[in-house]
Amino acid sequence: MTKEYDILVIGLGPAGMAVAAMGAGMGLDVCAVEKDKLGGECLNVGCIPSKGILEYARKSFVSGKRNSPFNELREDVVFVRNKKMAKMFEQVDIVKGEAQFINKNTIKADGKEIKARKIFIATGTTPMIPPIKGIKEIEYLTNNNIFNLDKVPKSLAILGGGAIGSEMAQAFSRLGSKVTIIQLDQYLVPVGEQKAGDLLEQKLKAEGVGVLNGRMVSNVSKSGEMIKIETDKGDIIEVEKLLIATGRKIDVASLGLEKAGIKTGKRGEVLVNKYLRTNVKNIYAVGDCNGHIQLSHAAMHQGMIALMNSMMPIKQNFKKFPIPWTVFTDPQISHVGAMEAELVNKGVKYDVVEAPYADYGAAIAEKKTVGYVRAYVSKFGRIYGVSIVGAGSGEMINEWTLAIQNKMSLVRIMMTAHSFPTMGFLTKRISEIWMMDKMKNPILRKMCKFCAKVF
Repeated sequence: MTKEYDILVIGLGPAGMAVAAMGAGMGLDVCAVEKDKLGGECLNVGCIPSKGILEYARKSFVSGKRNSPFNELREDVVFVRNKKMAKMFEQVDIVKGEAQFINKNTIKADGKEIKARKIFIATGTTPMIPPIKGIKEIEYLTNNNIFNLDKVPKSLAILGGGAIGSEMAQAFSRLGSKVTIIQLDQYLVPVGEQKAGDLLEQKLKAEGVGVLNGRMVSNVSKSGEMIKIETDKGDIIEVEKLLIATGRKIDVASLGLEKAGIKTGKRGEVLVNKYLRTNVKNIYAVGDCNGHIQLSHAAMHQGMIALMNSMMPIKQNFKKFPIPWTVFTDPQISHVGAMEAELVNKGVKYDVVEAPYADYGAAIAEKKTVGYVRAYVSKFGRIYGVSIVGAGSGEMINEWTLAIQNKMSLVRIMMTAHSFPTMGFLTKRISEIWMMDKMKNPILRKMCKFCAKVF
């Protein structure tokens, strides 16, 4: 008789790991199917190795010693996967293979039929390769294979100026490559605000990175041992290596979703409702494969919410939780909540409160003066959105996320003591700037003077 699990997870990337580890921790019988490696893209070819190479490059940039980081990076990834993460899944039955649905409760993987009461699809995404003339005739890099290099290339072109493109541009430039970014967008990190992208571009150019905005690559070809790249604006660049970082695509065709009656959208995404459930009652889709937010921490968060929703009578709407993001360049770029353009388009009245790093003593002393904290708030201090560019922004943005999620005003932040001198103190400074601006009101100033005399 075939065992029926409480939970079946397809894919052990960030979303799938959250479901599997939490489910097992709750005492549920959990089976997980993974066709490649534990940790998915994030651990093996994404978040973790990319942050490793950025830190390695930073140290090389400061010291002037430029060695190849790739062997060490690969060793670190194997260590994390086999010695750290594997322990989290000792109570999970892991099947190596590609999953295919048989019906809404059963899949087939590694020649076995696996049944479960609840199924979670967490298959992630793959690099999207644009249909450029000649692209199939050359060997190009993506995040899937760039960390398999044995040495740092002398020259590197990067298609795409988003998070991956910008991070790898700075890392490889600091490791000794002559790097050029080519992108369609008008500024770097186009998911964010132009003010942030322009500041990052200035920093990268100062470090020797070429940035070609507003370009479409019209042709790529071999040129001896080099790769020749031509753009629609007449640029011709020859490089040793080409990295494609132009976005992600969803590919769930091999799962046989139709056999379970699961609906997909125009982009191939698995359609879910606000509780992360598909049109089939016992099947959920979490992380990149549902097409909502393609971020590892968003995937983990969705995994947690979906598991809770599958078990509890009171459901959580995953869309109500603000999701911060960070690009780990130097300076870091982080954001949570509404963009300024979004507020303008919606006709929302807002104030801008900004605190430059260059005005803060600790940042000056630590030589970290590039950047700012910029908050969009209502006249009563409700926080709509926050953009932070600068050292430590990836840590600082979490406090703002908590504040927005819990509808805290700037008054609450002002009344919260912050450790000094940390970069996070700039968060408190934003609230103080806002309050001092309010105190310019003549009525409030008269009230303060009256109270000072009476009490």
